[in-house]
Amino acid sequence: MQFDESYDVVVAGSGLAGGIAAIAAADAGAKVLLIEKSEVPGGLSICSYGAVRSARDPQAAFAYLKATNDGRTPDDVLRVLAEGMCELEATVRGLATINGAVISTSVAEAAGGGPDDPYRRRVGANYPFPGNEAFYHTTVVDVPGFDTAEHYPWANGAPGGPKLFKIIHDHLRKRGVEIRLGTPALRLIADPGTREVRGVTVAPNGTERAIQARRGVILACGGFEGNAEMKAQFLEGKPVLNAAARTNTGDGIRMAQDLGAALWHMWHIHGAYGFRHPDPAYPYAIRLKRFPDWFPGEESRARVKMAWILLDQDGRRFMSEYQPYTQDTGVRPSQYYDPVRQRFPRNPAFMICDEEGRKQYPLGKATSNDKGIRYYWSDDNLKEVESGILKRADTLEGLAIALGIEPEAVVASVSRWDEQCGHGHDEDFGRPGNTMTSIRTPPFYGAPVWATLSNTQGGPVHDAQSRVIDVYGKPIPRLYTAGELGSAFGHLYLSGGNIAECFVTGRIAGRNAAAMAPWHA
Repeated sequence: MQFDESYDVVVAGSGLAGGIAAIAAADAGAKVLLIEKSEVPGGLSICSYGAVRSARDPQAAFAYLKATNDGRTPDDVLRVLAEGMCELEATVRGLATINGAVISTSVAEAAGGGPDDPYRRRVGANYPFPGNEAFYHTTVVDVPGFDTAEHYPWANGAPGGPKLFKIIHDHLRKRGVEIRLGTPALRLIADPGTREVRGVTVAPNGTERAIQARRGVILACGGFEGNAEMKAQFLEGKPVLNAAARTNTGDGIRMAQDLGAALWHMWHIHGAYGFRHPDPAYPYAIRLKRFPDWFPGEESRARVKMAWILLDQDGRRFMSEYQPYTQDTGVRPSQYYDPVRQRFPRNPAFMICDEEGRKQYPLGKATSNDKGIRYYWSDDNLKEVESGILKRADTLEGLAIALGIEPEAVVASVSRWDEQCGHGHDEDFGRPGNTMTSIRTPPFYGAPVWATLSNTQGGPVHDAQSRVIDVYGKPIPRLYTAGELGSAFGHLYLSGGNIAECFVTGRIAGRNAAAMAPWHA
């Protein structure tokens, strides 16, 4: 084995998981190299809301995680995650002292409103399983002197993600962790007899280099959002568009597979539905407006008016457009395949609203973390009408013709919807009554919307020590994973859960890799 350079620990991926892992390894005395495929740091993490899912009671948190994973994740992995979540508020507050960041766990303060604010986050988890009351969010409210446009001008997502990433970034700099951007990891270097990981091959500027990892390699390079072939193979629906992170192409999954890693949760994606930009060069779908989550059993507290309904290719409603956690499970109905007609009749589906809905708020929100790629959705949605993202017509019949669906079916579906709005009750699909708004005022607007994922959850199986596990249930020596790459979430996602995983598994992987005795060439 010939190496061009040597480090104790090599971390692939510069999102929150990679950053936390690098910090933990450095604090344990390791010489750390952090590599990133993209030209900019932050990964998908920097686009997030930055709300770190925290917990008060490890037993209650474990009970909830066990129920929501429905037997797809081992208990010891979930226990470690639950216990780690109970330490996250203190962890984030401790890290925040580096730049004076203001941290809040008050949902009203974090959301900018009081108890009557419909955008106020609910204390607790997303579903009424045992233990849901143990959860809350730890949020970075402010970082003094920090401006996203100045420090991370390429980050176009929610406001909280860059603030949280800035804290981690400052700690990496303080520790002198070397960060190399534009440096994709290609393959793991391993002993051919034992599979013990020795290093990683990288390709900065297309030139391959072999980097020795004397103690271990940590894969924190995200999922396969940007890999069309992997999505076609592992997901039921087709196509499933990508809302961000085009450089997440499953590199870590392939590298781990090369050494015999088992995979889990490959079907499980976090997403909803989104518009396609008319420019084919624009690489992402644009998700529809993000709405506050609501808790099953507390439908009356969902009070934000959703301006649209969704119709399938036959012009009929087929789902509640406003599910309890729309940005997570909203993608699932779109993937239905009709074996009689041999097609996906809900992908694309069609978003329909009227003039009042058009004026209510921006209907879309673009997300990206790339140099030179940015789209701002207009406040009044008229730019999108001019560009062709949204179709406009004076009648529902005319809109249906413009969208290519049956006019009579569209008129009947909208009439049925308006009738139910008058009663304040969605008898067909159970959308919360206070979120319903009629579609009566011309002109009318519509657009095809496609199954769209925010991130994948699948990847290499890992154990409670964040070691990558092979197909025979054995750990692959000196190989670790952190964050979204092989997430523990395998059935229902927990809002902020991937961010929590970045901290919990990142810290475990970093410490364990650094604790390995160095091998010598």
